[in-house]
Amino acid sequence: MTRLAVQRFLICIVLGLIGAIGINEFTFIFLKSEAGRGPGRIELVIPAGTADRIARGEPNPTIPENMVFVAGDTFVVKNLDVVDHRLGPLFIPSGASASLTLSDANNYAYNCSFQSGQVFGLDVQEPVTSGTRLYGILIAGIPLGLMLGMYSLIIWPLKPRAQP
Repeated sequence: MTRLAVQRFLICIVLGLIGAIGINEFTFIFLKSEAGRGPGRIELVIPAGTADRIARGEPNPTIPENMVFVAGDTFVVKNLDVVDHRLGPLFIPSGASASLTLSDANNYAYNCSFQSGQVFGLDVQEPVTSGTRLYGILIAGIPLGLMLGMYSLIIWPLKPRAQP
């Protein structure tokens, strides 16, 4: 009887893991985010006339207020404006570029001379790796399998074998 219970629980754990793979991978595909890619080089261009727009209090529609990155990304800011600009620790002279390596996952709010609000947000996330995905499958699949096993004992109780 214990052998049947162990077999049933093992089958239920396998079913739970299969269910967790389906659920986790579906949500990963459906909720695809910046964290699903590896580190790379992200470029932001400050267009000509940005300083004039900021002086008039107008936002620049081509520059977002916040950006999402993955830890390890290199953020490159290219200044095509006739005025020098600043972004946190970066000084970007007119006609030049400056870069910032984003090594730590965190939310940053930098002082910024090319935004009308004078603030630029950087959201740096940890990348989703295959290890992270496997952890999610295990953390969901094993409890799901154990729960299926417990419910299976309630719905289909094990019957003692008849003695010869």
